[in-house]
Amino acid sequence: MILLRNFEELIYCVFRAVSGFLFMQHGIQKLFGGLGGNIVPIVSIYGVAGIIEFVAGILILVGLFSSFAAFLSSGQMAVAYFGWHAPKGFWPILNQGELAAIYAFIFLYIAARGDGKYSLKNFIKKT
Repeated sequence: MILLRNFEELIYCVFRAVSGFLFMQHGIQKLFGGLGGNIVPIVSIYGVAGIIEFVAGILILVGLFSSFAAFLSSGQMAVAYFGWHAPKGFWPILNQGELAAIYAFIFLYIAARGDGKYSLKNFIKKT
């Protein structure tokens, strides 16, 4: 017996939306200097990361092209982990890479699952 089976689609919608919302905030930090961040040059690896985080975060949040946006984001987080965190040591908790690692797998799941029942894509299809 699965306790919350009747709420599976709603829980996935909230999971997808919260993940996108949190990821988008990293883009806001890099692109606009908001939320305690610093503006980075757009034509830099951090600028490209900021664009991906902001745009893909919004798409994942609302449920539009979520598979593509999440797959791209998962790849970005894998690059972030293996390029910046893993060289500092094996354990994510020690190399400060736990957020990149968990985001990579969250977005891989969203890429596999797609927009979901409660999404902007489905809303547009119904109208």
